[in-house]
Amino acid sequence: MIRVLLADDQELVRSGFRLILELAGMDVVGEAADGAEAAALARDLGPDVVLMDIRMPEVDGIEATRRIVATGLATRVVILTTFDLDEHVYDALRAGASAFLLKDVGREELVEAVRTAAAGDAVFAPSVLTRLVSHYVEERPSPAPSLDLSPRELEILRLVGAGLANAEIAERLVISTATVKTHVRHILQKQRLRDRVQAVVLAYESGLIRPGDT
Repeated sequence: MIRVLLADDQELVRSGFRLILELAGMDVVGEAADGAEAAALARDLGPDVVLMDIRMPEVDGIEATRRIVATGLATRVVILTTFDLDEHVYDALRAGASAFLLKDVGREELVEAVRTAAAGDAVFAPSVLTRLVSHYVEERPSPAPSLDLSPRELEILRLVGAGLANAEIAERLVISTATVKTHVRHILQKQRLRDRVQAVVLAYESGLIRPGDT
């Protein structure tokens, strides 16, 4: 059973999400009204997924995400936001969040997103992620980190950043999908990235791919 922690400063929102998730057979193990409480509960309860409101009093969802990631938990954080093209969402992804959802998300989409996040898979289409990341990297360029990767791994990381799925990368490079998955796994391990979302962020912030590249 998937274990979920809800973090939102509005009790009505938490109640609505709890009802939806419990009806879908998930276990809502706790609720938090601010980021500090969310981080503490995540550390104590070790949920599979935290549904995290990005804007909360005192400690916001970005800092709470950062604290959860710092614990080394396998917990996946899904950010809840009002606007999809949001600088705060980008900051949350950089902090270690695995996905974001609009707060007016439908029931089926919410349940599917939580299941997908719990399984460690991508919650949204790569094009949505790359649009968000490329927009804010363009506005706020960061110092380029050095990447200790092989030429092939750099090539695959660039294609991941461009929004290509594993099958598309395999077709472009004329290799098997299994080989692509192996390379992606090695990239994540070498760069100490939690998932593919952080790989996309790294591809842009390292300058390996730039807004508008394909």
